[in-house]
Amino acid sequence: MTSWDIEYEGDSFGRFYSSLGEYEQAVLTAAIEHVLAVHGIDICSGEWGKPLSGGLYEFRVRKSLQAIFSEANVALPSDLAIVDRKVLIRVFCAFHGDKIVLLYSGYDKKKDPSDRRQQREIARARKIHEQWKRTHRDRHKKT
Repeated sequence: MTSWDIEYEGDSFGRFYSSLGEYEQAVLTAAIEHVLAVHGIDICSGEWGKPLSGGLYEFRVRKSLQAIFSEANVALPSDLAIVDRKVLIRVFCAFHGDKIVLLYSGYDKKKDPSDRRQQREIARARKIHEQWKRTHRDRHKKT
């Protein structure tokens, strides 16, 4: 059962998601549905999340599809059972209130594990996050 609503801020996350392979997309979708949407900000009390400061968080996906489904006590669809490999995906997000997760962007750390790439992706996510905060603040001032 999901308790957090997932929202996609801008088109950066969609471009990132589309750039992933089919298996990586399946793993990320499962992680969002069975981990992030269920636990929300509590991902940071375990291996799934890390606070980056300023309200920005890193959702760390580094398990196989089978492992995610198994931990969620959900049966793995038979057509997805053929492949079982871990991924290393990072998604940058923020939490709004106690029920909304905003997904900003991400990258496949397995393809480029360099610190330089990670810092560049974090900087990009920070810009999106700051823009969201400004826009959100402005909307509340008008009401």
